[in-house]
Amino acid sequence: MAHLLVVSLIWAFSFGLIKGNLQGLDPSFVSWVRMTLSLLVFLPFLRPAQMKWRQAWQLIVLGGVQYGLMYVFYIASFETLKAHQVALSTVLTPLFVVGLEAWTTRTLRARFALAALLAVGGAALLNPDPTCLGAWKGMLLVQGSNLCFAVGQVWYRRLGRGPTPDRSSFALAYAGAVLVTGMAALLTNDSIPSSLTFTQIWTLGYLGFVASGICFFLWNVGAKATNAGVLAVFNNVKIPLAVLVSLLVFGESAQWSRLLSASAMIALALWLGARTSKQASPEKALASVRNDTK
Repeated sequence: MAHLLVVSLIWAFSFGLIKGNLQGLDPSFVSWVRMTLSLLVFLPFLRPAQMKWRQAWQLIVLGGVQYGLMYVFYIASFETLKAHQVALSTVLTPLFVVGLEAWTTRTLRARFALAALLAVGGAALLNPDPTCLGAWKGMLLVQGSNLCFAVGQVWYRRLGRGPTPDRSSFALAYAGAVLVTGMAALLTNDSIPSSLTFTQIWTLGYLGFVASGICFFLWNVGAKATNAGVLAVFNNVKIPLAVLVSLLVFGESAQWSRLLSASAMIALALWLGARTSKQASPEKALASVRNDTK
């Protein structure tokens, strides 16, 4: 859980940085740069000899979906939505996580579903008027991003339980993301800018090396170490944190009463997801369902 909390705190700053410092840059170019820098972080740790080909290809495809497609949709949404609106538009991710987990394990745990609903409701409180979120195009792009990220999290909870250490193989996930974002950049006319400002360079560096490279790795490691309910809720923990950062750092406006209420609901959801029995692995949950059906 500590991994997820640290990453949520770091990601809270990303919304404002993207909106404030990267405007005017092509979304596909930004996505490709972030994933390329992320790949460089873990490339020295890559040990392909320790992996099976099947696992390697699965990691490449997983990275292409969870990070590649997710980033293409996510960065593009900033063209029509404000920074805090993008953050608020990610509220449905917990439902995607719980739904996908239920589908893969063939069981829906009421406790996890309720925790996800509370997390969604708490995050939704931060938006007093859903009609003001922005263009439908931006909303759909964010939901596509949410779905891709949820698919990757649930998939990695199973794929990442092999004998190969996480850091020895994670470069392959970023390689898949580089392929997807690179193709998207090539298909976009004039995606590569003629020049970059110093602010844009350090922002891309921070987002690529830290917010993406290190944080995505820590997030998936945390996803393996907790249950689906806690993981689902943590997908929304960054939202009130991002709104708080937008208020205090980037000078945007929001209602403090709603922020406090939303934070309380998400805290309750987190407690509900973590309060019961010991965390069960996906394999144990699936085995339990199979035994019950015999």
